Amino acid sequence: MDSQVQVLVGAQWGDEGKGRVVDVLAETADVVARYQGGANAGHTVMAGGRKYVFHLLPSGMLYPNRLCVIGNGLVVDPEKLIEEINGLDPSPEMLGTRLVVSGAAHVVMPYHKKLDALRETARSQSGSASAIGTTGRGIGPCYVDKYNRTGIRMEDLTLPDVVASKLRLNLSEKNQILEKIYGESPFEFDKLYETVLEWGRFIGPYIGNVTFELGEAISSGKRILFEGAQGTLLDIDYGTYPYVTSSNCISGGCCTGGAVPPGRIGKVIGVAKAYCTRVGGGPFPTELTDAAGERLREKGREFGATTGRPRRCGWLDMVALNYAVRVNGLDAIALTKLDILSGFDELLVCVAYEIDGDRSETFPDSSNVLERATPVYRRFPSWNEDISGCRSVSDLPKPAREYVGFIEESTSTKVCLIGVGPERENTIRIS
Repeated sequence: MDSQVQVLVGAQWGDEGKGRVVDVLAETADVVARYQGGANAGHTVMAGGRKYVFHLLPSGMLYPNRLCVIGNGLVVDPEKLIEEINGLDPSPEMLGTRLVVSGAAHVVMPYHKKLDALRETARSQSGSASAIGTTGRGIGPCYVDKYNRTGIRMEDLTLPDVVASKLRLNLSEKNQILEKIYGESPFEFDKLYETVLEWGRFIGPYIGNVTFELGEAISSGKRILFEGAQGTLLDIDYGTYPYVTSSNCISGGCCTGGAVPPGRIGKVIGVAKAYCTRVGGGPFPTELTDAAGERLREKGREFGATTGRPRRCGWLDMVALNYAVRVNGLDAIALTKLDILSGFDELLVCVAYEIDGDRSETFPDSSNVLERATPVYRRFPSWNEDISGCRSVSDLPKPAREYVGFIEESTSTKVCLIGVGPERENTIRIS
């Protein structure tokens, strides 16, 4: 299969280590593109002994002479984008790297973030609905405006009259909600308008026609890597609704959010941890609330790259992973953090659920059903060796090789990469 165009997706509840995998794969890519989500994503990359956390910029920004793209499917927080660009060392110009931001991507405004936080607080205080656990970055409210066709797009930031008209329209509604429903102070037009113009002056040179840029790249035979954010089980349509994000994280979202025809996608790679984590509310069948869960959290440094919140940790869930394989059409799996499992007395893997007394190997399409699922475990031996120096599968201890082999057999999908540590070089490349 032609792998000129590859799509990398999260195969669990996000936080699978996509940033480090993209960083490894970007070495052989000409173009690296984000296609959905926003600053609620946090992709961590360790390079040259330094830690980088990208919320909006594609992880390929650390390589020279790359085209890095922010697609139309994203919602962009200009303050965060400017902060990330200014924080790069060396600068994109020194690397020879081009950044192109789609003019059709929507802008996360301060009122989106304010409303996001207020609504989450209201949910947590309501007796009829529980908090979802959003990051408060304004992602959902921005997507709402996009589909209400009242959103402000990146291209508008460079058009003073257009953005002024759209801003007045939005504030006429948003300020009423803030004042009359939440008792909060309204936003001032003049102050916010000047901020928007400042964003446009900085970001304007980066705004371009992403559809054209990617089309030209495909036609000229360049290798393109699309970088998904969050994970399959947080997809707005296919995730554990309502405990999901506001965009399509699955591979199909790349076509609408990344301006690539479906027939040009040659390979889909799913990133999965050797165990599971989740941030925020929602069902999590294999969650551990004991010493083993705390050990996974501390050893794996499982704290959100965006929020710093401790992640919920649990054993690997094969029912959920097989669902991700099917929904995304995965061609390969990149397995991260295998090294974290070293030293456990034994490893448990969920191979089925028991729901209302019945055994099932099918991932439910309802969060209400998933809440009632009890994991059915299979036990595996662990290993005590430090595997961070392993560079081939044959270097791994036998129990680790068996663990990886079981994942391949159970999913009928090859593991193409294994992460055995946080740095770039702590990687086993298989294919």
